[in-house]
Amino acid sequence: MTQNQPPGAPRARIPGPQQPPPSYPRVRVGLWRRCFGIGLALWVLTAMITYATKNTTLLPTLIMLGSFLVPVTFALWAYERHGRDLGVHLILGCFLTGGALGVLGASATKGHLLHPSLGMYVGVGLIGEAAKLAALVFVLRRHTRVRGLRAGLVLGASVGLGFAALESAGYAFNAAVSLHGVDLRALLETEILRGVLAAFGHGLWTAIAGAVLLSYRHPNGRYELVSPVLGTYLGVSLLHTLWDSTHGIALWLVARLSGTGLDRTLFGQGYMPRPSGEQEHLFTLFSVGGLIMVSLIGIAWMRSLARRDSAWRNTP
Repeated sequence: MTQNQPPGAPRARIPGPQQPPPSYPRVRVGLWRRCFGIGLALWVLTAMITYATKNTTLLPTLIMLGSFLVPVTFALWAYERHGRDLGVHLILGCFLTGGALGVLGASATKGHLLHPSLGMYVGVGLIGEAAKLAALVFVLRRHTRVRGLRAGLVLGASVGLGFAALESAGYAFNAAVSLHGVDLRALLETEILRGVLAAFGHGLWTAIAGAVLLSYRHPNGRYELVSPVLGTYLGVSLLHTLWDSTHGIALWLVARLSGTGLDRTLFGQGYMPRPSGEQEHLFTLFSVGGLIMVSLIGIAWMRSLARRDSAWRNTP
């Protein structure tokens, strides 16, 4: 009974401890659908106006919309479904800062260490995946409490998707510039192709590597480079290598099946002189089939990690 309270009066309820307001802005569920729909409409409208007016000042808008549409959509989806407790700021930091550092690191090291050869794709895969993991570690250097397999999946995917967005913008720019001026058709084809494949390449590989890396992170923020972490890094680097070399492998298979001889230079040259109609169909089949196979392996690997994380959380 409180002071000056009449006898028999009901006791006043003392409010319990209030939860502090969240330190990050809330994002509405389903925002990724609106983001994709509005972004796709803007990209199509920009492409139509650019094609109709031949206004080259719209090219940066077209390139940025097309390159960032799918990666941003998947990053929002991953945040809404699995990473709301991580916060928007950390997701954006991994996407923008991590993606930019990954692209810069991969480009700098590849330019100095690699020369055109049959083993180039192996080096590209090893360097690219190492650069993205280093970018993830840099972004999380002050977030020592962020660890675990689920956090690694979400944040690793964010770094990989940011990497894919910036890399796609570069490829789109290169496709647009030709000796005869601006090639708008090549730009659009590049953005459509890389937009479809964005979620099944860099985002997927870095999600897998980041998940295993953060699952072996200690509460004090220190990383443990044990054999599963190193094995995962080599595994995703192999997927990266297979993805990049699909074109050359398809040429080699076509040359073998069509009886034109096993010329190893075909792999390095990247084209087959005077191909027949049958050879063109076989090349399309092998190149697209190779990308699908690598994607399915990566998806199965990531799903196995996600199931293992669910099993760990449900263990009493």
